[in-house]
Amino acid sequence: MGVVTQLLARALPLLPRGFVWRVGQRYIAGTQLEDALACARSFAAQGIRSTIDVLGEFVTDWEHAIAYARMGHEVLAAIQRERLPAYLSLKLTALGIDLDTERAYELLRGLVEDARQRELFVRIDMENSPYTDITLQLYRRLRQEGYDNVGIVLQAYLRRTERDLEELLPLRPAVRLCKGIYIEPPKLAFQSREEIRRNYRRLLEMLLRHELPTAIATHDEELLTFAEELLARYQVPPERYEFQMLLGVRPQRRQQLLQRGHPVRVYIPFGEHWYGYSLRRLRENPNIIAHIVRALVRMDWQR
Repeated sequence: MGVVTQLLARALPLLPRGFVWRVGQRYIAGTQLEDALACARSFAAQGIRSTIDVLGEFVTDWEHAIAYARMGHEVLAAIQRERLPAYLSLKLTALGIDLDTERAYELLRGLVEDARQRELFVRIDMENSPYTDITLQLYRRLRQEGYDNVGIVLQAYLRRTERDLEELLPLRPAVRLCKGIYIEPPKLAFQSREEIRRNYRRLLEMLLRHELPTAIATHDEELLTFAEELLARYQVPPERYEFQMLLGVRPQRRQQLLQRGHPVRVYIPFGEHWYGYSLRRLRENPNIIAHIVRALVRMDWQR
């Protein structure tokens, strides 16, 4: 990390909320559930599915964990009520995993049970490496208790992920495969772009070869091209895969995938905790700060 980038990272908490919102608003639906639903409705009209994510993580008290879970139930009810092609994404640190594992699991299971009753799906998001083991453990526990409406996320930049996937194979997991965004040490994660791409390709081929439900989550053009070629080679039916992209990222490529007949889903985050969430994302991956500063300069120049 360069000196300028380090200084910018340290200065992030001093930035006004409006300044941060100007950068982040294209990537976040808004602060209210209705903002996310409006976004999901718009995508549904285009034939695009959605993942709805309630912003919030690393809670330090049960009041916030319970509020997060309550909002998750509201999301599920809204998805069912409006018959949206959407599912709920959850973070374990928002459910209080740092406070009490068993109590957090009860909140998690309550959401997955609610989703099952509504015939909906839930995806457990993967966070940074201190939470990898517990996330996989609780996912296995849910599956062993008979919950099939729950999926997991695996990160291609972690050196352990191939082994994790092999160990999950007997469960026939529904996997969202992404690169990973957290800053991790070299002993835990591949550092170069090509190493990460190489592992992503290897993992994606494993998923498709074993005929697992696969969410291809990437904006990397090289990986998108590889994925399209691999899907054609294995003749994967559309009900067994989808491409996933973030709100506000590469919308033209997203439309191209849709026009080619691929199922596409967009990740829609919303909530009151957008500011803290944005700052944490930047601190965890400060290399993108320079891109944001350039974007702000362009915005000011265009004005």
